[in-house]
Amino acid sequence: MRTPPTCSFPKSSKALLISEVHMLLDHRKRQNESADEEQEFSEVFMKTYAYTDSFRKFKNKETIMSARSFLMQKKLHKFELAALGNLCPEAPEEAKALIPSLEGRFEDEELRQILDDIGTKRSLQYYNTTTTTTYKYSLGMKSWST
Repeated sequence: MRTPPTCSFPKSSKALLISEVHMLLDHRKRQNESADEEQEFSEVFMKTYAYTDSFRKFKNKETIMSARSFLMQKKLHKFELAALGNLCPEAPEEAKALIPSLEGRFEDEELRQILDDIGTKRSLQYYNTTTTTTYKYSLGMKSWST
């Protein structure tokens, strides 16, 4: 029987949110598009880009930074932080089922408040995007970027 390979990371490494990975890949994609000679991306890059686009919970840099900053203020391990930010469970029971290490470390009410705050950040990002786009349109700006 073969022993599976092990993987180790430096203690200083961070667990990224899917939204952060998407932001990094998008930056790389835009760099390539603005280069003099565009290079074709690998199939793995494009599949990863599509995956992160489908499953990211936070759609803009400000919301991503706000969510990470908020979660970093809590007594969370870096992998719990990433799991909460990637899964965005709605109830303490769901969070504890998905992330068993939360059990016994957080009271349900404290965990509910964390989940509610993350949910609020998610819902406000759509409001802010819509408001910004509408505002730019009403000013007659040609760019639809937000």
